[in-house]
Amino acid sequence: MSERDAHTSPSRGEVGPEGREGVGNANLGHVAAPPHPGALERSDPPPPGEGVPASWPHLSGALRGDTHILPVRVYYEDTDFSGIVYHANYLRFLERGRTDFLRLAGCDQSALHADGQGIVFAVRRMTLDFLRPARMDDVLTVETRTAEVRGASLSIAQRILRGEDLIVTADVRVAAIAGGRAARIPESLRRILQPGTPA
Repeated sequence: MSERDAHTSPSRGEVGPEGREGVGNANLGHVAAPPHPGALERSDPPPPGEGVPASWPHLSGALRGDTHILPVRVYYEDTDFSGIVYHANYLRFLERGRTDFLRLAGCDQSALHADGQGIVFAVRRMTLDFLRPARMDDVLTVETRTAEVRGASLSIAQRILRGEDLIVTADVRVAAIAGGRAARIPESLRRILQPGTPA
């Protein structure tokens, strides 16, 4: 092979020396594709203290007034072949938002229906609007607030955002159930969940 042949570009379908593992690419470690803009919106702060903390309070998000805010990062598993979040996965993000909203409001669902007793919440109706796509590595925020409290049900308003961009809106009707039947929401829980009640 002549010196000129060694420097010609590979034919279509071939891999040049610089693309082969361990050959001529030792200096490419510093080259990285720029992150998607949504990935730069927010990073979780490191947990306080040294070593592994006993609790991770930031995992449940935060209450701001009557609205719960939960950060969610989009992982590869959340996306379809095109790198866009698969539509059904937004349901998981919204469910996490509702669960942590109740947790921080003082209503631990696992305690509410321990051993199959007490009240459980079940989604009765959900209306979704998909406004923009979210992509792998985006950091989203799930906003959750109570819209209305009735005798045995709640209306919950939710939004998923990427920075200022609105991605999904959801209106959710949740029924309270005990012993397989609709059950009145206890007054103590009703006071916590009333719309406009600050945390």
